[in-house]
Amino acid sequence: MSGAAAVVEALLQRAGRGGRRWSRSDYETDATTLAQRLLGRTLVRIDPETGERLSGVIVETEAYLGVEDKAAHSVGGRRTARNEPMYGPAGTLYVYFTYGMHHCANIVAGAEGEPVAVLLRAIEPVEGIERMRTRRLALRRGRSSSVRVRDLCSGPAKLCQALALDRSLSGASLLDPACPVWVEEGGSPPAACVVRAPRIGVEYAQEWADK
Repeated sequence: MSGAAAVVEALLQRAGRGGRRWSRSDYETDATTLAQRLLGRTLVRIDPETGERLSGVIVETEAYLGVEDKAAHSVGGRRTARNEPMYGPAGTLYVYFTYGMHHCANIVAGAEGEPVAVLLRAIEPVEGIERMRTRRLALRRGRSSSVRVRDLCSGPAKLCQALALDRSLSGASLLDPACPVWVEEGGSPPAACVVRAPRIGVEYAQEWADK
């Protein structure tokens, strides 16, 4: 097993044991810092139909930096009904619908009124794997009879499908005990295992595409 694979395996084992639920202070930082801080932590979702605990280790994130960021929904101070959660307090969930078919989930960072957020791009599933697979297959409409575990949540839309994250949750606080979604403490991957790269699919953002 490679060093990176061993690190992921250790984080997965820790995630299965549960951990401290994050508080507001964990989210109250700039988006770039939060994007890195979330790596290795556990994203938890209580299944809306079965009550089952679904979880996975966060392995890929993307920071959106507010009013100056041409790739952010809040660029230029834009404020709409859709992106209003971005202006909320740190730890707010912002879920939006895109391309007429996919949801993407973000966690708001920074101070209230500062519209910065972190996109959850991928998790490594830990709990509720068969439930995640059932939901993903239902949305594939017969195109495939199986989904590999590593592919269940390997993109922002896949993640939202597997965990049933949609716009009904946008604006919810991850700090609210009644919220069916939250982040738990897990472990921090070694700095050598963290890769920083340009954001995906934002070529239109000109010089901000490489941020």
